[in-house]
Amino acid sequence: VQLQASGGGLVQAGDSLRLSCAVSGRTFSVYYMGWFRQIPGKEREFVAAINWSGGSTYYADSVKGRFIISRDNAKNTAYLQMNSLKPEDTAVYYCAASPTRDWNRRDLEKMYDYWGQGTKVTVSS
Repeated sequence: VQLQASGGGLVQAGDSLRLSCAVSGRTFSVYYMGWFRQIPGKEREFVAAINWSGGSTYYADSVKGRFIISRDNAKNTAYLQMNSLKPEDTAVYYCAASPTRDWNRRDLEKMYDYWGQGTKVTVSS
């Protein structure tokens, strides 16, 4: 499974941005997708996850109500719509895919076997 993330950029506080993650290869082995982010000098943190087949979603408290994760099965693509962006959202964002059916641990990095290359999001104040 290969992942290609895109859509990052420089925006102002309050703006919106949509990230995309194209999935290729053995897509049938993907059970759920996640987005993580990493601020320089800090550990990577969970942002959001979506069940690939049923569409169930889960968010970190820090983005709940502002970010929306979705997927287009026909296009094998996952999205992260980011609204009301804040300077503290500045980070490199990574998409990831998990082949496990353990949805209860969707916020753990170790559940994801496949990772995209990361796309940088910078939010200016």
